[in-house]
Amino acid sequence: MVPMTIDTGNTGFMLICAALVLLMTPGLAFFYGGLVGRKNVLAIMMQSFVSMGLTTVLWYAYGYSLCFSGGEHGVIGNLDMAFLHGVDLMSPSPANNTIPTFVFVAYQLMFVIITPALITGAFAHRVSFKAYLLFLIGWLTLVYFPFVHMVWGGGLLHDWGVLDFAGGIVVHNIAGMAALASVLFVGKRAVKDSGAHNVPFVALGAGLLWFGWFGFNAGSEFRVDGVTALAFLNTQMGAAFGGMTWLIVEWMSVGKPKVLGFLTGAVAGLATITPAAGYVSPASAMAIGVAAGIVCYYAVALKNILKWDDALDVWGVHGVGGLLGVVLLGVFASAAYNPGTNVNGLIFGNAGFFGVQLMAVVFSSVWAFALTYAMLWVINKLTPVIINKMEAERGLDESLHGEAAYLEA
Repeated sequence: MVPMTIDTGNTGFMLICAALVLLMTPGLAFFYGGLVGRKNVLAIMMQSFVSMGLTTVLWYAYGYSLCFSGGEHGVIGNLDMAFLHGVDLMSPSPANNTIPTFVFVAYQLMFVIITPALITGAFAHRVSFKAYLLFLIGWLTLVYFPFVHMVWGGGLLHDWGVLDFAGGIVVHNIAGMAALASVLFVGKRAVKDSGAHNVPFVALGAGLLWFGWFGFNAGSEFRVDGVTALAFLNTQMGAAFGGMTWLIVEWMSVGKPKVLGFLTGAVAGLATITPAAGYVSPASAMAIGVAAGIVCYYAVALKNILKWDDALDVWGVHGVGGLLGVVLLGVFASAAYNPGTNVNGLIFGNAGFFGVQLMAVVFSSVWAFALTYAMLWVINKLTPVIINKMEAERGLDESLHGEAAYLEA
């Protein structure tokens, strides 16, 4: 066996990207924490932070193996690499043989951490902490790990020819559809929350998410080359045009430019460009950002009309944004901007690829919704999922954790 030759540039870059993606989870905690009332700040932040711990345990024990070993052409891997069995200092990464597997494991772990944390914004103020822990374990095992394997681990969707540069299906679409299933299962809040109590927290969180997203998207090339630079630039294009479009649409609708509107639009743009970041031109990234700002804004408006109590608009921003990005990748993909895949989209005459992307996102949406709803039903048989009205009135910080974010004057 020829020893692996480590490329220190690629390896160093990927370690930095892994750290950037990890930073997104505390950023999400601040983003969500600012959007809820003063009595529920710590509870929702805790759900993000505990994912950094429990998810790491699951990933090391069996998650990485289920995603990236065995089971080619299927929906899940095997346990051959459980507890990182067989991985040593010189094991080459499956994505790029010039970086160690340990780096690949760490980078992919950061994606695992943030994905279920995204869902928590939908059922804010309603779910017990014990039920959330069970949900975290079940959802990763039955939804997230299979889709990583199917898309990035050589499984079923990979065989179909599906492309997803950094997680339009694997992260945003399935998290958003799981959020919708969660909202429909737990129902409306028994006690109305006072709403965003700290908009500067939201801005800080959005800034950390935006910053970390460069590692999320550019790092998904797993090396430093022209596509890495393209993905980096396209990330900025998606965020900027998404934020500005949402700002303008909302301004025209309500008569004032909203800080929360711009920040939400930027996150929607980031979610939507994610699957396409390394496959489309900057001009196409601009169009995708604009589409994100419009479509996700009206998806949230539709949610309000239908009276779905998705507290922090996870479905409208991540579920719809991820779906839209995967479909628009089927439209705008250009072999000129990623010669390695040599795939063109619908506007370049490849209707077949567009059809594959469309089928994939329908499949992922149905799987994530159905499995999430069924899982919550099972968990509710083991322990109550929904908190009672008395706990809601006291606030989850006090009733679930015995702590307070703010001391009363």
